[in-house]
Amino acid sequence: MIDLKFLRENPEAVKQNIRNKFQDSKLPLVDEVIELDAKARKAQQEADALRASRKKLSKQIGALMGQGKKEEAEEIKAQVNAGAERLAELEGMEAELQEKVREIMMAIPNIIDPSVPIGKDDSENVEVQRYGDPVTPDFEIPYHAQIMESFHGLDLDSARKVAGNGFYYLMGDIARLHSAVISYARDFMIGRGFTYCVPPFMIRSNVVTGVMSFAEMDSMMYKIEGEDLYLIGTSEHSMIGKFIDTILSEDQLPQTLTSYSPCFRKEKGAHGIEERGVYRIHQFEKQEMVVVCKPEESKMWFDRLWQNTVDLFRSLDIPVRTLECCSGDLADLKVKSVDVEAWSPRQQKYFEVGSCSNLGDAQARRLKIRVNGKDGKYFAHTLNNTVVAPPRMLIAFLENNLRADGSVSVPEALRPYMGGQERLVPPEK
Repeated sequence: MIDLKFLRENPEAVKQNIRNKFQDSKLPLVDEVIELDAKARKAQQEADALRASRKKLSKQIGALMGQGKKEEAEEIKAQVNAGAERLAELEGMEAELQEKVREIMMAIPNIIDPSVPIGKDDSENVEVQRYGDPVTPDFEIPYHAQIMESFHGLDLDSARKVAGNGFYYLMGDIARLHSAVISYARDFMIGRGFTYCVPPFMIRSNVVTGVMSFAEMDSMMYKIEGEDLYLIGTSEHSMIGKFIDTILSEDQLPQTLTSYSPCFRKEKGAHGIEERGVYRIHQFEKQEMVVVCKPEESKMWFDRLWQNTVDLFRSLDIPVRTLECCSGDLADLKVKSVDVEAWSPRQQKYFEVGSCSNLGDAQARRLKIRVNGKDGKYFAHTLNNTVVAPPRMLIAFLENNLRADGSVSVPEALRPYMGGQERLVPPEK
């Protein structure tokens, strides 16, 4: 959510930002919010004047009563009572107008960084850099579900009976590999100075609306029936929510946290909830990184965050590239975003395994995360990034470490988490 004062003073800049995000249907919202805000402020001014008048008249009533001028005091009391009715009307009007303003402001997209490329959708995202040489082996690489099943490590049929499409059972070495990657990612981030955290896996609606747009909420979140609770789609949600309605001192910044959680997503509107794969699913686990920092440090932290993911994947012998997300591919709260994509030897292309986002002060403004600085209070900046999110990450791992005989090499960095194994061998081999 952008600053209302900024919108009031720079309506054309806000409108151009909306055009840059190809959301022209939202252009009328700018004028609408300006009109409603003007009415709210006018109501507030009249209400303030009535309060001041009531205070003044109340003093007069006391003085008159002290002088025994009861009749004159009663006349002024009548004025106060009449003003009280109007004041109550104005206060109701002001609250209603401010709520309408807030609802509209939450629908207006955040101001994107000037460096963001302008484009309509993810097809216009821009490749920034590649890390590692993408290798295509001289043998055929099976579909990832087939690789997992060759280790007796994936059971989709049973999961479908239990929960439906988009769920899975991981078994044996594949399940162990899944846990090993999560544990390695945890220690990797701790080694980079982040504090490890296991957060709540459910959050209240005020946190949901504080961390994401209404469109994202509708397409992602599972609601707990009969309760004001939602299952998290990523631990970033509860991690940022940890700071709701707090005032941090500058010496408490930056807050650098890495969190583990299961994640639950409806994937509403997503095509291809797979019956034979684990690429797009309703449930997965993830190691996340979150930063709360001073505004002037958010660009530096943004670059550090995506680099952490690149470094982790390269330590596991997986080639990756970074993509700058264009304006039309940015969620409304984001200022800037970079996707990390891993190489798929089977598909001969890269696919997304992580996303790094700078949200500026949008989440902090919604959740009232403030910093007490030397020149007064201001809103913090928040950032988040995926460390790893298996089982999707396992697709990249298995394809890039598969050998012609069907075995899978275990990179040195991961061996301590796999009981020292250097190679995973299918049971029939």
